[in-house]
Parts: sequence; structure tokens; C-alpha cells
Amino acid sequence: MEITQTGILEANLQNKSESISIESDEQIEKIVKALASRTRRQILHIIQEEPMDVSNIASILNMTEANISAQIKKLEEAGLITCSYSSGDHGVRKISRLKFNKLIIKF
Repeated sequence: MEITQTGILEANLQNKSESISIESDEQIEKIVKALASRTRRQILHIIQEEPMDVSNIASILNMTEANISAQIKKLEEAGLITCSYSSGDHGVRKISRLKFNKLIIKF
């Protein structure tokens, strides 16, 4: 995040093919709040290598699927992950993947 000479706070998110700057205070607050949770940081770490569904993430973290779903929703609202749906053995699976592989914070 960066405070520019005009007083705007800015965050930069990058992946291999895309880079975006966020200047909305509301969106920056969502990102910071999303990263403040240890569980959400663990989820980001888990899906760093490969996309994964809620059930598998819950199993790895020894938490309920409901809790993981709530955490994933916050990460998705912050714009840090994307989710897609695919058919599974017992219904539809929600697959989460990182949207960006780098968050640059400048002071």
C-alpha cells in the first residue's frame, strides 16, 4: 500500500499476466482484513500450489466446511481468490484458486 502525494492509499496485486492497482479505501480495507486472519492466510498458502475444493481445505485444516466456506467468501470479496464450481461425487464442488501471486505493499 502506498500513500501518494494526493493522500490516496494504493495496493498493487500482480500475477504472471496481470497487475492491478487498487485505490478504493473500502477494497484495501477488505484486503487487509482478509489477511488479518490466520485461517485465511493458511487457505491462501494451501491453494498456492493448486486449486482446491472446500472439503479438501477443511480436511487439511481440520475445520468444518461451513467455517472454510465463510473464510473463502471473505477472501473472494477481498479479490484475492476466484472460485468456480464443478460436479463432484456428492454434488457440486466449489474450487478456490489464487487470483494473484503477489501483493506489493509500499510505504
